[in-house]
Amino acid sequence: MTAFNAVRFRVRAGHDQKFIDAHKNISWPGLRHAYMIKTGDHTYCIIAEWPDMETLANARTNMIATLDLFRDTLEDLGGGLGVTDPVSGPLVLTLK
Repeated sequence: MTAFNAVRFRVRAGHDQKFIDAHKNISWPGLRHAYMIKTGDHTYCIIAEWPDMETLANARTNMIATLDLFRDTLEDLGGGLGVTDPVSGPLVLTLK
């Protein structure tokens, strides 16, 4: 069953391009599609589609390796989240 993950980030002022560039050549095994959305000043969300939850889980090491390329560009999101706010789960309804 198709699965998705979404991760929210806040980038330090002046580091947006480094953040964007770090994602231009991602290599996450099994990834179907990924989209980066600018949600505000220095804030972004990445949404990715996977064949299933197992494939998503198996790609976490690669996703963390990508994160390590730009971790120094991120601000703490507060509330105990750290520098990312990730969620994931299986598709339950296609709206359109």
